[in-house]
Amino acid sequence: MATATQQLAASKIYGNKGEKKVPSYLEQEVLSWSKEKIILKMYDLFIVSCKRSDVSKMSRVLIELMGALNFEYEETSTRLYRLYEYCQRCIFQKKYEEALHIIQELRETWAKAFNMEQQ
Repeated sequence: MATATQQLAASKIYGNKGEKKVPSYLEQEVLSWSKEKIILKMYDLFIVSCKRSDVSKMSRVLIELMGALNFEYEETSTRLYRLYEYCQRCIFQKKYEEALHIIQELRETWAKAFNMEQQ
């Protein structure tokens, strides 16, 4: 489950136009996150959005994750890209649980790789 900070950060990045402005100290916190933490937070946002069946946010998260891939590491990036594409297809086919399972597994794996399991 997302913390209040994660929810506020998510509303700033992916919120609707009608939402309140996020306090600047929270905005600065988000801007100070490492690349690793941002990836984990993106996965967290996908997970929360999936549990709420928010197709729009899930799609935006996947697009951001796809855009962030570094294709200098071609094999790994290509495989991740294909997984994200598959998750998009699952979303459009309303197979939310399948996409959720994949993203949860990726999040767990990256958290271990980054040695950030508790964040």
